[in-house]
Amino acid sequence: MLELIDLDKRLPKKVYEDVFPKLEVRLGECQRAAKGAGVPVIVVFEGWDAAGKGTVINRLTQALDPRGFAVHAIKPPNETERFYPWLWRFWNKVPAAGQIGIFDRSWYMRVLEERVEQDASPTELREAYEDILQFERQLADSGAVIVKFWLHISRKEQRRRQKRLLKDPATAWTVGKAERRQNRKYDAWLAAVEMMLERTLTARAPWTVVEATHDRYTRTKVFETMINAIEEELDHRRRHPPSVPQPMPKPELSPTQEHSILDRVDLSLSLDRKEYEKQLDHFQARLRQLEHELYSARIPAAIVYCGWDAAGKGGNIRRLTSGLDPRGYQVVPISAPTAEEKARHYLWRFWRQLPKAGHITIFDRSWYGRVMVERVEGFCTEDEWKRAYREINEFERELTEYGTVLVKFWLHIDADEQLRRFRSREQTEYKRWKITDEDWRNRKKWNHYKVAVTDMLRRTSTTNAPWTILEANDKLYARIKALKTVAAALEAGLARR
Repeated sequence: MLELIDLDKRLPKKVYEDVFPKLEVRLGECQRAAKGAGVPVIVVFEGWDAAGKGTVINRLTQALDPRGFAVHAIKPPNETERFYPWLWRFWNKVPAAGQIGIFDRSWYMRVLEERVEQDASPTELREAYEDILQFERQLADSGAVIVKFWLHISRKEQRRRQKRLLKDPATAWTVGKAERRQNRKYDAWLAAVEMMLERTLTARAPWTVVEATHDRYTRTKVFETMINAIEEELDHRRRHPPSVPQPMPKPELSPTQEHSILDRVDLSLSLDRKEYEKQLDHFQARLRQLEHELYSARIPAAIVYCGWDAAGKGGNIRRLTSGLDPRGYQVVPISAPTAEEKARHYLWRFWRQLPKAGHITIFDRSWYGRVMVERVEGFCTEDEWKRAYREINEFERELTEYGTVLVKFWLHIDADEQLRRFRSREQTEYKRWKITDEDWRNRKKWNHYKVAVTDMLRRTSTTNAPWTILEANDKLYARIKALKTVAAALEAGLARR
């Protein structure tokens, strides 16, 4: 592909001086229109060393309102970033709706440097490409415009520019061993770039190869491409307004849907107090030991608690954590998303809360809100919650492939037990704060939530991230089962390492 590129393309000075100022004005207009429409824009600059990425980015930002963009200069991951799944640092930099994120180098370092310089295996490359395609698809599906540039120059031109940079004391530092090595390995890099362009050229996140030998041509092509991409998205939104979220209608179950997996849960299971205390002491001590081993092995763990209102999530979490070293875990309560969180892909706020390698994060509610409360109450569209099953499975696969121990609990009680607990809370002064009008409203939609939970369990219980249902009519039984399950999962994670 790249061997067919005409690298001598140029733009006459007179044409440039006539065209380029108009493009600068149009780009500013596009930025304002994108902000008004809430369109996030992601601009990726990849290319050869000395191809002019910094110069183009500088000229690009001069045409933009500085309050509406952020430039991210990407280097190899630092010590902190290596303690998380590799896309974690990029999810943290995803722009909000109406903002522009400009990446000087990007997630594509994973399939370029690691292939050429670190001799990544075919399996590692395949998995990296899968992660990238999923990442970009998820962002595009949520409304982001993704523009990707490869700035292309010849080996001879790269060497000529490197020599010029080395002659100037102010710029000599930009040409180090890695940059000179890239020129020597130009052919190997070229093969890696060809594969990257071929494997990740998609309709929603296309590549634009920019002939970067001549600056005027380079700038003009970059501006035109960006303007066209933003205008196309704005035009698409005008012609196809987004659907309006609707609350879930009253379920009309077919005979095959009337009995869900929840109906087969044995809620009569119980544990007497004496046996409970004995097992509680044993598993809390065991979990404390496992926490230290987890830290030594640098294995992260994520424990997810979902369940009916009043099912006992808080008490279960307290028994799980009371024996742990508080320096090694955190509990993250999940409530309705903030304005900052709503302005990004819904998984963004969960990527930010992932456990550091060697640490434990306990989620009191989680990303499953998208397919439960948001589906039932109409806080997202049908397309969004249906798409979320796949996105969640992909998200969890990325976590477990990194080595994260992932445990997911659904605390199940029946409607009669929930009612008993609600009334108990209302009648007990120190528990009264736990019961709200929202709890009673949710209870009226028990069947709605039952359908949503059944779908959730069926569609997101995978080999790498299975659900564990806790029979929680008896709180003591549910607590011990949770401790046993977490201990077994941590032991298995340590054994795999």
